[in-house]
Amino acid sequence: MSAAEKPKVLTANALLEGDVVYLAPDGGWTRQHDKALLITDAATAELHLLDAAARGHEVVGAYLADAKVGPKGPEPIHFREVFRTRGPSNYAHGKQERA
Repeated sequence: MSAAEKPKVLTANALLEGDVVYLAPDGGWTRQHDKALLITDAATAELHLLDAAARGHEVVGAYLADAKVGPKGPEPIHFREVFRTRGPSNYAHGKQERA
């Protein structure tokens, strides 16, 4: 990535649960933004995005989101991504109530 480009994380929604997920360094999916793979190369980012598109049996709606290095791992930059890390905004029910 050029100096003008920001690092990215690959995010999507888990197909079966609908949860927000992030590509992890091991190639799996994590529900924790700070455990996501921080991608700093544009070509690598595009390859991960193509791979996610081919994994439609696992995730839907994959896209690259701007991120930054934080003390515990990647941190979101944009308000939308910060909001997505907090989970659904409706009242607690189902698995949210159990948490």
